[in-house]
Amino acid sequence: MEIKKDLYYTKKHEWVHVEGEIGTVGISDYAQEELGDVAYVDLPEEGEHVEKDDELCEIESVKAVTEVYVPVSGEITAVNTELEDAPEKINEDPYDAWIVKIALEAKDEIDDLMTAEEYEKYVEDL
Repeated sequence: MEIKKDLYYTKKHEWVHVEGEIGTVGISDYAQEELGDVAYVDLPEEGEHVEKDDELCEIESVKAVTEVYVPVSGEITAVNTELEDAPEKINEDPYDAWIVKIALEAKDEIDDLMTAEEYEKYVEDL
């Protein structure tokens, strides 16, 4: 299982990469392993305003349907539409197969997320 050091993580296994005022969001390697083969991603709309902890989208796999939650509040500025035709990219590289980019509304929300080291300990204890 890979845990990238330059990302922040949630207890529900989402990650966010912050660059300036934009947060790129996806699911962790742990999450995609638990899901199994991803078959469909129900993507949100660009321009949509989202609040931290709201449901962002659903991912369907051969095992289950799971919700992905918003780790930071803001406006969705980009959606990874490649996932519509190739949802399996999440299994191939969950850190490359981001879901959305969000213009951060409250950058201090990042302080509520786990660092890579904290997340690694968190998943070890599951």
